Amino acid sequence: MEQRTETGQLAGNRLRFASSPYLLQHADNPVHWREWGTAALAEAQAEGKPILLSIGYAACHWCHVMAHESFEDPAIAALMNRWFVNIKVDREERPDIDHFYMSALQAMGEHGGWPLTMFLTPAGAPFWGGTYFPPEPRWGKPSFRQVLEALAEAWQRDAEKVAQNAGGLVEHLRALGRSRPGPLPEGAALGKVAASVLGATDPEWGGLRGAPKFPNAPLFRFLWQDSFRSGKSEGRDAVRLMLARMSLGGIYDHLGGGFSRYATDGHWLVPHFEKMLYDNAQLLELLALAQADESEPLFAARANETVGWLAREMRAGDEDGFAFAASQDADSEGEEGKFYVWGEAEIDAVLGPDAAAFKRAYGVTPEGNWEGHTILNRVPPFGDQAAEATLAQNRAQLFAVREPRVPPGRDDKVLADWNGLAVAALVRAGQVFGEPGWVALAARVFDFVRAHLGQPDGRIAHAWREGKISAAGLLEDQAAMARAALALYEAGGEPQRLETALAIVAAAERHFAGPEGAFFSSADDAVDLPLGAESRALVAEDHAVPSGNGMLAEVFARLFHLTGQDAWRVKAERLIGAFMGHEQALIAMPGLLGAADLLANGASVVIAGEASDLAAVSLRAADPAVVVLQVPDPSLVPVGHPAHGKSAGAYVCRGGVCSLPVDEEAALAGLLRRT
Repeated sequence: MEQRTETGQLAGNRLRFASSPYLLQHADNPVHWREWGTAALAEAQAEGKPILLSIGYAACHWCHVMAHESFEDPAIAALMNRWFVNIKVDREERPDIDHFYMSALQAMGEHGGWPLTMFLTPAGAPFWGGTYFPPEPRWGKPSFRQVLEALAEAWQRDAEKVAQNAGGLVEHLRALGRSRPGPLPEGAALGKVAASVLGATDPEWGGLRGAPKFPNAPLFRFLWQDSFRSGKSEGRDAVRLMLARMSLGGIYDHLGGGFSRYATDGHWLVPHFEKMLYDNAQLLELLALAQADESEPLFAARANETVGWLAREMRAGDEDGFAFAASQDADSEGEEGKFYVWGEAEIDAVLGPDAAAFKRAYGVTPEGNWEGHTILNRVPPFGDQAAEATLAQNRAQLFAVREPRVPPGRDDKVLADWNGLAVAALVRAGQVFGEPGWVALAARVFDFVRAHLGQPDGRIAHAWREGKISAAGLLEDQAAMARAALALYEAGGEPQRLETALAIVAAAERHFAGPEGAFFSSADDAVDLPLGAESRALVAEDHAVPSGNGMLAEVFARLFHLTGQDAWRVKAERLIGAFMGHEQALIAMPGLLGAADLLANGASVVIAGEASDLAAVSLRAADPAVVVLQVPDPSLVPVGHPAHGKSAGAYVCRGGVCSLPVDEEAALAGLLRRT
């Protein structure tokens, strides 16, 4: 028989009923964890207890550390259970909850990160927080026990005052739901942001200066696109440098493929070994864009290996098909990076006479380069064709030896927005690298997500695992999946792909529309937001994952160029303009800025009739502000499109004016360059 609390709530740790791999990692803790939801919030209010909210994700190393040190400790768990209602959140499953409370922590003047540890009133208002807390005082941080005791005492001494003090912070958080309109960004504004980003880049190691180093893919994608607008190569040079340094560094898995989330040092050598789907999707797209502009064997190799890793290790689904899993862990056997690192003796034993050359090429030394072990990283110069072929064979040998090791954990939930990013990246990479199988893989993944996460009202749910949807759809899911549908439509010209994109967009407009043309992250029927409907956030800032508003603005702009319907231009302008009053924050909104450039300056390439070679040239364009419309008959060009009424052929349209028909690949490629 289930035990219950004094107020009738089910007692004990309730996470065994969760579907999230992260929550299941904590199902055996002695902490009486609850999942986020109306039941947990009601319990806190019924018992008059503050809430201890812990947010993390399955691949998070420091989340594991705090779990082992504190949440598995019966004495610490007893304090948590006595004084708090304890709620666990998977930030990947509920990014809306994570964003709200991370914003609260940053408003308190603290640096963000995971695990995120927040203390809330029973109504969900945050009054204090931090990230990782050690079990004993360390590094200038109090122990977790001290934190628990101090906050419990403050609440018991004067709960009303604590709640009142949270009021100002709550008002700040509610302001996240307010737009700040401004004029659409023109060339000078875009150039100013690009110059600021370039000024912060590392001229030697690529990426942004300093350590740790994150890819910041949305920011560098904007730099890439803006370089075509400005005609200056510095932006493209910065992206190529970052990709090259990352592709050679330890942040890349040289045996199995795929990039880790970030490097802890300033040289891309020491990764935080977790691999995330969203990073690899966006980096694959950047590799394809760079390759489209200037062929680079290194980028081709990394793209091929990364797709191989996705297809081999990241499949998650059922008997009907698959999409991609969310992440692979940093840890195995309780140690960070253990699966990936090597000792010199191991290399010698496996490779024999080839070992010396391999060790020179991959930085293997007796002392190692990280905690006595070696993280493989490619050390130039490269050898001739025969030497590189031998190194490839050596990598395959080491990969085979590595395979029997205890692998890192895998979070196999399917997230719609991250899969949408992967689909769009695979479509672009498939065109650029001449791999039609990648486009077919993208279509298969898209169809799985829509079939398993699609809702009767047209929305796309956020998270799915083992036949169960575990989180309602957010704006990011609608925008990423609509963008993915348009990528497939542009690549294949199949009308049903456009119809799917339009259906998803219509659902987003019904359930996420906000003031001034902006869109809320959470739907209008969300029932478990921290402080009710007033906490619905308008988010335009891009972080590791592009914002829903930025992606949706790109979708609107693409629909305008594909259809010629002015309504899409108006929607794009209103959405972009809703955030342009945040002038100092524009650098944090590269997705919206890229959408503004696409809307105003993008090229619409119309392939009317049979011209697959010309379509291929267009789809391989290095400029992201190129939209491709393929129709089998000129009469199918939409009425509002500037190419409507023209005869069969290929046309490049900008600013409502189309070129003469083009029948040569070189001529078409020339027209696609803006300068």
